[in-house]
Amino acid sequence: MTLAARGDADAEDRAGRGPALRLAQGLRGTGGWRRFVLALLFGALSATAFAPYGALPVLLIAFPGLALLLEGTSGGRKPLRSAFLTGWAFGFGACALGMYWIGFAFLVQAEQFAWMIPILVPGLMAYLAIYSGLAALIAVRAWRGPWGRSAGARVLTLAAAFALGEFLRGWILTGFPWNLLAQSTLAWLPLAQSASLVGPYGLSLIVALLALLPAAALSGGRRWPWLALACGIGAMALFGWVRLQPLSPSQPQAQLVIVQPNVPQRDKLDPSKREANLQRTLDMTAEAAAAVADDVPTYAVWPENTFPHLGEIPGVGQGLAERFPADTILVTGSVRVYGEAEAASFGNAVQVFGETEGGEKPLLATYDKHHLVPFGEYLPLSGLFEALGLASMSPVGAGGFTPGAGPEVLSVGPAPFAPLVCYEGIFPGALYPDGERPDWLVTVTNDAWFGDNVGPRQHLAIARLRSIESGLPMARSANTGISALIGPRGRVLESLPLYEAGTLTAWLPAPAPPTLYDRWGEAGFAIMLLLVVVSPWVTGLARRE
Repeated sequence: MTLAARGDADAEDRAGRGPALRLAQGLRGTGGWRRFVLALLFGALSATAFAPYGALPVLLIAFPGLALLLEGTSGGRKPLRSAFLTGWAFGFGACALGMYWIGFAFLVQAEQFAWMIPILVPGLMAYLAIYSGLAALIAVRAWRGPWGRSAGARVLTLAAAFALGEFLRGWILTGFPWNLLAQSTLAWLPLAQSASLVGPYGLSLIVALLALLPAAALSGGRRWPWLALACGIGAMALFGWVRLQPLSPSQPQAQLVIVQPNVPQRDKLDPSKREANLQRTLDMTAEAAAAVADDVPTYAVWPENTFPHLGEIPGVGQGLAERFPADTILVTGSVRVYGEAEAASFGNAVQVFGETEGGEKPLLATYDKHHLVPFGEYLPLSGLFEALGLASMSPVGAGGFTPGAGPEVLSVGPAPFAPLVCYEGIFPGALYPDGERPDWLVTVTNDAWFGDNVGPRQHLAIARLRSIESGLPMARSANTGISALIGPRGRVLESLPLYEAGTLTAWLPAPAPPTLYDRWGEAGFAIMLLLVVVSPWVTGLARRE
């Protein structure tokens, strides 16, 4: 090719990239309320990457848009304040579209709690958005040093700051790690397998970095970010494809009967309907358990608080033995009471009933939920709320449920399992005690509070991520759905849709070998953050371009 022809080709290439570069320049130059609104919209767009939408490619628009808006804050009079507000708006938009379903819980008892919706729901979203605001502030502050002297260093710093913000959101004030960026990768399961190496926060850092690479490409029309993006996605996909290959077959230890009774939440709260709901659940379970193979232990799994104080009913062991086959072990959610009179306290528990030599099925093991939902299961600062006359906000008793001691492994039957009650399943790395790896996970939950919307679907996606991180299968029983059997790589092997009564029967899958994240925890994420800190000097990204 002659120099003239090469020059013409370069001119055509620049012209083809022109609109994108002009758009990028326009975003950098946006200020005031327009920047705030655009950040809000980019945040809302990013929420569509999560279940049930799974529009993962939108992150390649939303995050570069945020980065370019943040680059434009450096020219203002108060750049750090502008950066924080821009990041906060992005986070608020993401929460508004991705977590609006939280307000539906207040409508179950609307006459008592609906007035809280315009106060608590926007307040929660405003609080959660603080973490993305802090991430933006940290990134823009770092860009004043060596981390801002190249396009690569800037996107790397912002990705690390965003992942750090997610980590803090998952820990501070008991944490709320919902819709972590890592969760978006479940739109294409091979990409989610990297959580087995570096956990959800490490995977969030990787996703944020890949999503931000187009911003580096638009900083002067560079080509290397597109190559890095393709290589990064390709490497993750290859690792995921290899990991998703079938495991070596093994002899199943037990069978499962997962029950979804589909009791409306108002009916669960109505004491006059509890006996009928219990009878229906017993009938569904007995029919399914009688149809499975003989002489093989069967775990029947019921959802959260199927029947309160079940273990305290006189003769319950004999009654269960009369309804279920001899080898059936019942795992159920139930509220329990311990202590006496005024000193009594309540636990949101998992109770296990199994066969004994006497032929009954007494209560053999109990686990009390240790990670309670603020305002839903306990009342923070209960003394203050009582002084203000708002003691009725307490879910049960004086201040709510009493938390258990911590994660446990219950060894009833041939396959030890770790129980998780609803909200506990959203916390990575807190599934079971260190050194006590079980054969499987059991989640009992009740998502009936949130209706037929994105909340229950996102909750299922989080459960799948827990199986990928731990390499353990999970039996998930949800009152109104989505109940599912999840394989150790995060595949949904069997499921029941929302608001459909039914049972799932299947063999218990074998666990996968322990994962790197299972062994190291968040150490991998910490190493990744450390590499970001030293990268300007190690890689030479501190050079001015």
